[in-house]
Amino acid sequence: MPLAATGTLVSEAAAKHCAVAAFNVITLEHVEAVIAGAEAAMSPVVLQISENAVKFHHGQPMPIARAAVTAAEAAAVPVALHLDHVKEHTLLHQAVDAGFSSAMFDAAHLPYEQNLSATRAATAWAHTHGMWIEAELGEVGGKDGRPPLDAHAPGARTDPGEARRFVADSGVDALAVAIGSSHAMTSRTAALDHVLLTRLDEALTVPLVLHGSSGVPDEELTAAVAGGIAKVNIGTALNIVMTDAIRRHVTDHPGAVDPRSYLAVGRQAMTDTVTHLLSVVRASG
Repeated sequence: MPLAATGTLVSEAAAKHCAVAAFNVITLEHVEAVIAGAEAAMSPVVLQISENAVKFHHGQPMPIARAAVTAAEAAAVPVALHLDHVKEHTLLHQAVDAGFSSAMFDAAHLPYEQNLSATRAATAWAHTHGMWIEAELGEVGGKDGRPPLDAHAPGARTDPGEARRFVADSGVDALAVAIGSSHAMTSRTAALDHVLLTRLDEALTVPLVLHGSSGVPDEELTAAVAGGIAKVNIGTALNIVMTDAIRRHVTDHPGAVDPRSYLAVGRQAMTDTVTHLLSVVRASG
């Protein structure tokens, strides 16, 4: 079916008081696994390619993006393509031609006024090119190898009043909020601040996004979606199961040299994880 638009999928989910899951993909095996898992769950899904993933592909977004678009157009469920955690305007400006309908512009590491100024400029450009834009306020830690922020550190949580002003002044279409999750978590031990989430949901009219969801247990994800999260970002969880499956296969088959043998088991492990997490997110609604 035709490539879906991220904004449409998120808006439809928010209207139904549920969420759409967005999975970060790095290789073609990630793309295939996410789509296969979504088809098994009969659920729409968002494929996310981050700026770091583009850097892995020698700074060229087109090859992996075009592969994702081709796979998405052959899928039996709606699939959208999203550019995640982009800081470079040059990359953002390549997004439309690459097939991205949306982007998360990441200036959350900057002081508030600089974050607002950079995000406003990125949003204005994106809207003139028909793109849906997500931003972040309050810093979800753990990105780029940095340690998670302390729960009481300045900027570790999104302030509802500040968030309302930020959304109004920047014009963004969705806001990623910091409520206790962290990027790159390898254990599912995050405890979310559901009281704060309620306040944010009451303060804002745009859809709310949860980053760092790989470290959030199923029951916490369920509660987060029930509390107003409309987009759930997942990345590290796929890398963990892929790596574990490949490691076991290579250990059990030390003579294996054909990469298809171990990539296949890694892809299947990711597919199973996608199907499970989609069932959690959908059940939340």
